[in-house]
Amino acid sequence: MKIVIIGGGFAGVNLANELADNKNFDVTLVDKNNYNFFPPLIYQVATAYLEPSAISYPFRRYYSKKKNIHFRMGEFVSVKQEQNIAVLHNGELEYDALVIATGAETNYFGMENVRKNSIPMKTLNDAIEMRNKLLQRMEKATLYTNSRERRKYLNIVVAGGGPTGVEVSGMFAEMRNGILRKEYPELATSISNIYLVDGGDVLLAPMSKQSQQDTYDALTKLGVIIKLNSRVTDYIDDTVYLDGGETIQSKNLIWAAGVSAKIFDGLAAESYGRGRRLAVDAYNKVNLTANIYAIGDTCIQTTDEAFPGGHPQVAQVAIQQGEHLAKNLKRALKNETLTAFKYKDKGSMAIIGKNKAVVDLPKPKLHFKGFIAWLMWLFIHLLSLITFRNRLVTFWNWMVSYFSMDQPLRMIIRPEKRAKNVAGETKV
Repeated sequence: MKIVIIGGGFAGVNLANELADNKNFDVTLVDKNNYNFFPPLIYQVATAYLEPSAISYPFRRYYSKKKNIHFRMGEFVSVKQEQNIAVLHNGELEYDALVIATGAETNYFGMENVRKNSIPMKTLNDAIEMRNKLLQRMEKATLYTNSRERRKYLNIVVAGGGPTGVEVSGMFAEMRNGILRKEYPELATSISNIYLVDGGDVLLAPMSKQSQQDTYDALTKLGVIIKLNSRVTDYIDDTVYLDGGETIQSKNLIWAAGVSAKIFDGLAAESYGRGRRLAVDAYNKVNLTANIYAIGDTCIQTTDEAFPGGHPQVAQVAIQQGEHLAKNLKRALKNETLTAFKYKDKGSMAIIGKNKAVVDLPKPKLHFKGFIAWLMWLFIHLLSLITFRNRLVTFWNWMVSYFSMDQPLRMIIRPEKRAKNVAGETKV
């Protein structure tokens, strides 16, 4: 059976892993990158606490010993349902079953200026760009004597009070209170603010009230200015506009406020649900299709009684759907009865800073905060990395950072710019 999986994130990789070494399946994994990466830790790459290689690994290397799994680097464009063909930007693939696991992309809610000028936090590319931009702006801030102009380079506005927004705000606050004063003596007396803006009335909305309050208190103690019930409406000329009429002067708007799924040609409009997510049945088959499935953030499934509005777009849902679909594909080959997907909520967590985190466990209903929650967060995230090498490198970097209160990874690395002279010759 030919299986084509589009997307090598949590959902796609876990599906492929479950089908590995099974001679009944010939699996092709397609991704626009040639590596898998771990999204929950990209903010640590962005803030120079981890190298990109610590949270990423090449697909070809990872599956090099799995004879029934092949990798194809390409971007999914459309599907020809009648011919069972997935169209990529660089060719076509035939399939018996197509699985779409493309995740979600940043949602700017139609604000073009925000899209053009803010810093997204969705991909490894985004993280590297963010690291470079922030380091360059700190260097540029040292050149200004005008405190008002300097503050634009140092102020940071984080839009979105979910786990990513909370974690990156806490990290920046700790860097400002430590590294900034130590490594940038020119800026030691400068005033810089970190703003966390969210349209809701609490941070970490899906978590318990205890976690929400603990997070608010911890961030406030670190000096983060939290603005709830506020939404970014525009971003023009280094000015962040909020819906209440307030403005914030900053060259650094970090966008962690929302995501949406992608739309692909060849699938009917009726196959999509809320947030452009592909509507699927209890077995993750896309509505109005015969052999196309969707798993992870890119799908919405309303058949689970515990989640009638659809599952949250989190890693555990993607992992469990990938593993469950693999079992159903095996059952289908044996003409056995398929089982409906039921999400098992294992809890939620967020890290705020050094020795500071919050954890909620559903069964039994428990709440943790502080050092114990921080250790739990570290342990779970280490185990979730794709290879032992990633776990080892990440653990080592964390230990260095913990005991030294620093991580010497703040290098601005960009491709060398080359210009052409009038004759058309390249010069450096």
